[in-house]
Amino acid sequence: MKRKIILDLAVTLDGFIEGKNGEVDWCIMDAEMGFTHFLNQIDTIFYGRKSYDLWGQFTPAMESSDAEKEIWDLVHSKEKVVFSKTQKGTDNKVIFINDYVIEEVNQIKNRPGKDIWLYGGASLITTFINLGLVDEYRLSVHPVVLGEGKPLFVDIKQRLNLKMVNTKTFSSGVVQLIYQTHFLGKNGQAPLEQLD
Repeated sequence: MKRKIILDLAVTLDGFIEGKNGEVDWCIMDAEMGFTHFLNQIDTIFYGRKSYDLWGQFTPAMESSDAEKEIWDLVHSKEKVVFSKTQKGTDNKVIFINDYVIEEVNQIKNRPGKDIWLYGGASLITTFINLGLVDEYRLSVHPVVLGEGKPLFVDIKQRLNLKMVNTKTFSSGVVQLIYQTHFLGKNGQAPLEQLD
């Protein structure tokens, strides 16, 4: 079975993925939400360069809970692919992709393995949506309205028809919505100027 690219992220009720200063302190992480289970179903993470610089090698503070440390250990055990028009090269921690996005992504998807997490940031998410490369949306809607910040859906070029496959409600007030898409993207290259 072909690997899926899954956009899994937290979003506020008014559609933001972070506050105006990049804050994500509103994001609830609890064991009930099954994030460890999600991490076990993927083996690769797709980052934009800015997101990778912020989170790609993130180390939780010493006083963090064991559960949080376990999650970050799991994240860092995955293959990491960074999409950037400026940063090149490959080391033992990360692969950089600079162009031919559709071809490179399809090559990765066609390899044997688990599913792929489209981590973000926002411009990479937009590029993937516009190229029809997102197979599943797993949005955890948090019970908070920020009023301003970085919206999830920006510059989407055409309508997306999604199929609801699951919803889950958690005692924290978070509602997880899972949709799949059969959206076909246009052939061609991604506008890499959007990636950095």
